[in-house]
Amino acid sequence: GERLYAVTFGNNTFVAVGNSGNILRSTDNGTTWDNRTSGTTNDLDGVTYGNSMFVAVGSGGNIITSSDGTSWDNSTSGTSSFLIGITQANGTFVAVGSAGTILTSSDGSNWTSRTSGTSIDLRGVSYGNNTFVTVGGNGTILTSNDGSSWTSRTSGIGDHLSRVTRGNSTFVAVGNSGAILTSSD
Repeated sequence: GERLYAVTFGNNTFVAVGNSGNILRSTDNGTTWDNRTSGTTNDLDGVTYGNSMFVAVGSGGNIITSSDGTSWDNSTSGTSSFLIGITQANGTFVAVGSAGTILTSSDGSNWTSRTSGTSIDLRGVSYGNNTFVTVGGNGTILTSNDGSSWTSRTSGIGDHLSRVTRGNSTFVAVGNSGAILTSSD
């Protein structure tokens, strides 16, 4: 069946992505959803909106882009790693995935591999307080001011962390065994 893994909002449009390249789009605040053709059968695990563009990432290093959520183009990621999380801030897209993969792009089409310093799977990425934060297996947390150079941070736990977000001046990461971590910086 159809599974959806991520959703984002931009350009007055909601876009949800899921298994087997499934993409759904809504332009009426989520009341009705249209199936869109993604051009891939790979699972899509992350999607974001920024720089007037939707960018979705998934298995096999797949990255697809769209200006309107309707028609999608393939981008070359330069990796076959499973890409799981993506965010955008200050004109930079950051995608993260298996085996410590971190990619950055200014346009969503041309991607640069970055050194993460880990081979652990990275699953979630967010931005706030002038900082990108990514989380992953074994309590892994990495931070970066620009998306290019990354620093390992101590989480104090060994549980896998799956997602991170920022709101109300606080980063919140969640993971296995009900793990919830918070940080103001």
